[in-house]
Amino acid sequence: MSYQDEFVLFWEQVKESFEAGRFAKLTMAKTIGKPNLKNIFVRPLSSKDDLQVLVKLRYQSKETEDEEKELTLDEAFVFLKPYLKTSFLSVILFTTTKDVTFKINKKGAGRISETAPTFRDVIPPKRDLE
Repeated sequence: MSYQDEFVLFWEQVKESFEAGRFAKLTMAKTIGKPNLKNIFVRPLSSKDDLQVLVKLRYQSKETEDEEKELTLDEAFVFLKPYLKTSFLSVILFTTTKDVTFKINKKGAGRISETAPTFRDVIPPKRDLE
């Protein structure tokens, strides 16, 4: 199975955990080479109307300011997909019941594995109130 197909299965677990209120955080890590982009984090936002998340791009360089975007879960999927295999080889979903890791190996195949949960509670990120 291609890594893209496997990522779609992984994303189904992301959506399930979000809808059930168990989604704590998602992290794209294990960069390829030495890029300026260090990590991408996705955190749930307090929104009952739709599945809103805060996507944060963190950079290595102090000169490059971190970026934040508020997106729906579906928009986040579209936004994150191009970073797979070009910038990052792994994505970790942290939920209150389990951690799910998606990895792409050197041959380009995707794999999903599960471990015990890192987080016990879901804590939405702090946002500036306007």
